[in-house]
Amino acid sequence: MKTLMLGNDAVARGLYEAGCSFVSSYPGTPSTEITETIAKYTEVYAEWAPNEKVAMESAFGASLAGRRSFCAMKHVGLNVAADPLFTISYTGVNGGMVIGVADDAGMHSSQNEQDSRHYAIAAKVPMLEPSDSAEALRFAKLAYELSEKFDTPVLIKMCTRVAHSQSVVETGEREECPVKPYEKNIQKYVMMPGMAKKRHPIVEKRLEDLREWAETTDVNRVEEGSDKSVGIITSSTSYQYVKEACGDRFPVLKLGMIHPLPVKKILEFAKSVEKLVVVEELDGIVETHCRNLGLEVVGKDTFPALDEFGQNLVRQKLGMDAPEGKKLEEAMPARPPVMCAGCPHRGLFYTLKKNKLTVLGDIGCYTLGAAAPLAAIDSTICMGASISGLHGFNKVSGGETEGKTVAVIGDSTFMHSGVTGLINTAYNESNSTVIILDNSITGMTGHQQNPTTGYNLKGDPCTKIDLETLCKAVGIRRVRVVDPYDLAQCDAAVKEELAAAEPSVIISRRPCALLKYVKHPGPITPDTDKCVGCKACMKIGCPGIRVTDGKVAIDNTLCTGCGVCRQLCKVGALGGKKEG
Repeated sequence: MKTLMLGNDAVARGLYEAGCSFVSSYPGTPSTEITETIAKYTEVYAEWAPNEKVAMESAFGASLAGRRSFCAMKHVGLNVAADPLFTISYTGVNGGMVIGVADDAGMHSSQNEQDSRHYAIAAKVPMLEPSDSAEALRFAKLAYELSEKFDTPVLIKMCTRVAHSQSVVETGEREECPVKPYEKNIQKYVMMPGMAKKRHPIVEKRLEDLREWAETTDVNRVEEGSDKSVGIITSSTSYQYVKEACGDRFPVLKLGMIHPLPVKKILEFAKSVEKLVVVEELDGIVETHCRNLGLEVVGKDTFPALDEFGQNLVRQKLGMDAPEGKKLEEAMPARPPVMCAGCPHRGLFYTLKKNKLTVLGDIGCYTLGAAAPLAAIDSTICMGASISGLHGFNKVSGGETEGKTVAVIGDSTFMHSGVTGLINTAYNESNSTVIILDNSITGMTGHQQNPTTGYNLKGDPCTKIDLETLCKAVGIRRVRVVDPYDLAQCDAAVKEELAAAEPSVIISRRPCALLKYVKHPGPITPDTDKCVGCKACMKIGCPGIRVTDGKVAIDNTLCTGCGVCRQLCKVGALGGKKEG
């Protein structure tokens, strides 16, 4: 049956049709929907793991047991999972094992713009790179064939535009795969130095075998063109831009396997054209391969190594005319990302700002606490870095920063990689205050469950990790819970814990305002007669508040009635609520 399907949904469909039995992932845009979609197929066990490393190790365990398995993550998540990846490359697999990684050129929702193809090269594992939904489905199925044929984990590299765009796919039926019996094999699966040394030559031989396969597979194909003055080598979304910009004018070598890259096929293609051009987003991986083959190539000297490409950019860089865009007659007002109206994090960040604290931040929607007017975050690096960074920051200060610096981290991020940082704080005894922003969900990636919510991926009740008990168990004696809507309570808690002579944890607990089960009192009705235009209410940066003609105004379509702004108004202009 033919249907329109998102790229991520198509990957999930391919996994399903290939007989995948086990999926473990950590949500991360733009990869999240793969796991959310596969969870709808009852034949497949699917779960959210605390982090990507655990997800990959769990998928390996399922593979070891003889089942086809999968794990998904975004590009920075692969950093977390790199440790098992490099060694699973040595051990190989039993049942097929596929790893989905989604890059984010343009950094739509990421803290860096790294290119995951480097991991395939460094770990010496094959990587497939679809350019549309049809290939996403097909490559997911092909990945299992390659995994079992070559005894290797296989990476599928998605990117934002392929993951979140729709194209036509033709779905098929699920093929159940027989379970491969597990056989004890210490030489293969126990990577002590003596065994690992014997596995490395196997990895190198496998890479050569895969390169030979890359020479003949139709996922690397030549598309003829009428003008052989230029030949283009490309893949993924860059391929789509090339075809939309150039049509069938130039010959194209379209690569579906991005590692290992073919040699003979590229050399033959180069001979057939006058000038060789590589069009690839981010780093010059294919370009470097071509140069290593002794080819002259136009690459990153012409096409940028940052941000996304587009059809017009491709045309311009190829010396073709590009249509000029039209400017709007009126300038569009800027709409920077902000925390939602009613966001439980806002009151806590206001408190930190008011107390002029240095705040080491973390990854989550609360990172928006760095935006004006709050501007209440000083650093954000990676998942869990806030707590570890605070420990180091305070350790070297000689006590000068201990009462002036805190870490903030979300509940999901804390479970992901914050626990170990807190253990380090307790064990090595830095006088640090950590604030866990517990909004009862993984908010940044679209409301996924996590180990603190009490529900699993499919919404079924499950074990709920108690944050207070966990913090005390790792050695933190001072643990308290505050309501971030109560500014006086937050202020008192922050001051008291910063004044304490030992590590402490404040849990700022209030469910995300966008959760369906959360009931709000309704928008506040301002009393403009009382308003003096002091703009104190604007200090929290709520999108539901504005000043019109010198008086406070409330957007009834946004305001939830959380009451944080009311606590800032000294004249009672925000004292009432809209009835009904």
